[in-house]
Amino acid sequence: MAHRLALTDLHGSVADPILDTMNFLNEVTARYPNAVSFAPGRPFDGLFDPACIAEYFDSYTHYLRRSGRSEEQVRAALFQYGRTKGQIHDLIAETVANDEGIAVPPESVVVTVGAQEGMFLLLRALMAGPADVLLASSPCYIGITGAARLLDVQVIGVAEGPAGPDPAAVRRAAQQAREAGQRPRALYVVPDFANPSGASMTVLARQALLDVAAAENLLIIEDNPYGFFTREAAPRPTLKALDRSGVVVYLGSFAKTCFPGARLGYVLADQPVTGPDGQPSLLADELAKIKSMITVNTPSLSQAVIGGMLIQHGCRLRDANQPAIAFYRTNLRTVLAELDRHFPAPVRAELNVSWNYPDGGFFTVLTVPFAADQAALERSAREFGVLWTPMDAFFVGDGGRHQLRLSSSYLPLEDVADGIARLAAFIAAEAGRLSAPARLGG
Repeated sequence: MAHRLALTDLHGSVADPILDTMNFLNEVTARYPNAVSFAPGRPFDGLFDPACIAEYFDSYTHYLRRSGRSEEQVRAALFQYGRTKGQIHDLIAETVANDEGIAVPPESVVVTVGAQEGMFLLLRALMAGPADVLLASSPCYIGITGAARLLDVQVIGVAEGPAGPDPAAVRRAAQQAREAGQRPRALYVVPDFANPSGASMTVLARQALLDVAAAENLLIIEDNPYGFFTREAAPRPTLKALDRSGVVVYLGSFAKTCFPGARLGYVLADQPVTGPDGQPSLLADELAKIKSMITVNTPSLSQAVIGGMLIQHGCRLRDANQPAIAFYRTNLRTVLAELDRHFPAPVRAELNVSWNYPDGGFFTVLTVPFAADQAALERSAREFGVLWTPMDAFFVGDGGRHQLRLSSSYLPLEDVADGIARLAAFIAAEAGRLSAPARLGG
């Protein structure tokens, strides 16, 4: 007989609803394959060409040879475990300098298995004791709250407004945490087109947040997967590019700017660390020690393919992503236009429906009069053939019960209008369901 385990004997995170969110969405998607899906925040498949993988790989091997590597060294670079901090750190440092104006030494780059590993490494390194807490704008990406849950790290939410987290609210949250005997160590934020809200910080707010972080001895974990994908406005400088106090640790990912199948991300961690013997190192070096016990190193073949893409495009991904930027810009503009068409002002007021108008990225958030929960999503998929994501799982604590997230990234343009029409019919039906008891009672 197989050994039986009680769920209560496993780590509490396995029973946490946050960890079930993605599984539920995947199950609903599988049950309704013909539904128009605004749920996944994935890149559009049609932007990828399988033939490019071999081209990028060849470009990287030629790069290694031009750099003076012997054939034996080329084989080792491609087939062996490789350097824990990564092999393409120099190419990444050149790329962030070209695209974002971020100047960091290559030694401060840790190449990770997606940005998710970078979050885990940072939380493990920074949260040294039970009193250490993470601040995070709320709502926020569930990857960071999920990683914190796995590490038993408390997350304190800082309410996010239309322009991201308010720097004054961050200061208050840090001070209140200290008054409660806690040590706020870092703030997690997505300044550009945040997942799930689509909110972006103004340049003035970014500068104010940097001042607060320096004054409150907070590190800022800046996550920037969507910064390239502006709808109309010119790109804003990253927090890392504006940072003059060394408070920003930058999380990057090639999932949206290259392709997610490579599972490649990076951390820019140039903060100095002083050991008990006075010997200096970089935060990147300390993260690499942790990484060596988790994934050992980042796959060499994935680094070769992404490295080849960077080389082919002169380490300028913003230029390389112009077709993707145009696609996502058109899709987001179409989602917003179709919402305006199906919900003109009088209908919007009657149904008590509203939404934000992001100036880029993948996500739009609708506020609706009914509970936008898993049961509502099931009805939406079954009866109207349209999928979306409930917002409540993204909040630290309560919130989002009457909100849903639409992702405009994964659909071909011709499906967007049909999907919004189905969504409008669903919302009207749910609003009618709410008003039916009142009509019966009258």
